[in-house]
Amino acid sequence: MFKRGILTAVLTLATLTFAGNAPAQTLSYADAVTKLAADCGTDIQKLCKGLNLGSGRIADCLQQNAAKVSPTCKGSLTSVFQSITQREHAQTAYERVCQRDMSKSCSGIKGDGFVLACLVKKEKRVSKECNQVITDAGWR
Repeated sequence: MFKRGILTAVLTLATLTFAGNAPAQTLSYADAVTKLAADCGTDIQKLCKGLNLGSGRIADCLQQNAAKVSPTCKGSLTSVFQSITQREHAQTAYERVCQRDMSKSCSGIKGDGFVLACLVKKEKRVSKECNQVITDAGWR
């Protein structure tokens, strides 16, 4: 619960303050929280000590103190936000991007998980775009 609160707070802050344009590799949510805890923990302790998680308090605190937030934390906020956004977009786009591959390589297979497993298994016969969306979604 604590890690999820930090992730929510910093993602909110990143959206409002630090989002950049560099491409990102997708991170799992657990890896994102770990990265943010390592790179922003000191800033949160120093600038937001005693605040409870929830209701965006940590994000508000970091935003109010943006000039004092370390460059390392700012960079991590940006890269984590971009990575999570890319992962969520890939998960949303998966069916559309892979529809042709599903029909061609995995027709007759029922169930979303089984179809995904089929596409992963037949990676060499699946389009580059479909393989990439599966990877970006964090399913490989």
